[in-house]
Amino acid sequence: MSLLCEIPNPSRRAMLMTGGALFAWAYMPRFARAAGNRDPRLIVIVLRGALDGLSTVGPVGDPDYAGLHGDIALSLTGPHAALPLDGFFAVNPAMPVFARLFKDKQAAVVHAAATGYRERSHFDGQDVLESGFAGPGHVATGWLNRALESLPSGDRVATLGGLAVGPSTPLVIRGSAPVLGWAPQYLPAPSDTLAARVLDLYSHRDPVLAVALKRGLDADKMALGDKMDSMKPKGGLDSAAGMRQAAQGAAKLIAADDGPRVAALAFDGWDTHVNEGGATGRLASLLGGLDGAFEEFEKGLGDRWKDTAIVAITEFGRTARINGTVGTDHGTGTVVLLAGGAIKGGRVIADWPGLKPAQLYEQRDLAPTSDVRAVLKGLLADQFGLSAAVLGDKVFPESAAAKPMTNLIA
Repeated sequence: MSLLCEIPNPSRRAMLMTGGALFAWAYMPRFARAAGNRDPRLIVIVLRGALDGLSTVGPVGDPDYAGLHGDIALSLTGPHAALPLDGFFAVNPAMPVFARLFKDKQAAVVHAAATGYRERSHFDGQDVLESGFAGPGHVATGWLNRALESLPSGDRVATLGGLAVGPSTPLVIRGSAPVLGWAPQYLPAPSDTLAARVLDLYSHRDPVLAVALKRGLDADKMALGDKMDSMKPKGGLDSAAGMRQAAQGAAKLIAADDGPRVAALAFDGWDTHVNEGGATGRLASLLGGLDGAFEEFEKGLGDRWKDTAIVAITEFGRTARINGTVGTDHGTGTVVLLAGGAIKGGRVIADWPGLKPAQLYEQRDLAPTSDVRAVLKGLLADQFGLSAAVLGDKVFPESAAAKPMTNLIA
């Protein structure tokens, strides 16, 4: 909503009224939710900076794990014991909500996963992750927006559009399909003087745009609830409090009968080169924020939770060995985290590659044995009925070899 701090010109008006514009969702027709019918939702959380999968879901049953990952390896003993998922893997103790959901078969892990990118550049890795293309350099549209475009004309999910949470629209959901933008850290309240002046100005000069801006503010008020006038930002999207706040507001929008069924959030700060910590410290604080976001979605979506799938993805993993500053450097294999009432959970899905030196990718990283695109294709296929052909051609171009992962949805 930082748009309200600018005075739109005719070109701005043209941008706002395109299919992918902020607030375009406000113009979409309203749909009643059919009682008893499945009403699927998909929430994509991008963890920018590269997530240490070995300290998020530790292979505590691997005899090489503790020695390789050093002081930040998880352990089933001690004052900050990891939370067991099965006989081999355990989740970071900062994620008790995820552990509970896993036990309730509403969360799952895909371990040793990566995109097809191998060069370890954040910029290019995030481009590949969010664009869905086989290589970097494709920054115009994201795979999630192209998935919306690929749905049949008149489909409710496509017509209601998507939700982008953050100060700017994440690449993963950019494109021509309608997207509502919401940035909790930068929202003026509806009573804000400047916002009121802009609305008053355009109510005379450009009534159509005034309606768009007003409905955008109404969406913000809905997201924040009755406390909007007094509610202050709780932190950026690289903080635990900010992640919770973003999920709380997004959940209210997504839960609405006429709200978007698809959403993208981007959480920053996962580049843990220095003093990463394992069960405690910087990484644990971030994981606690992600865990809090899962909890806010579970609470805020209410009855819609049962039809919801959430997937948390990152551009690549981190080195299996810690570095000289008790952190980890850019790596390859990592984890994909799945949560939601629609997830067929209680499983760690992994073709475990092992952690002996010869088993590591380039003798430094967890070797990838699963393709992130296969996970995402499986979710899109099961939630929205997209075919393997469409997924491999339009949504994730040149990815036919990465077959949709099956049985991710209950």
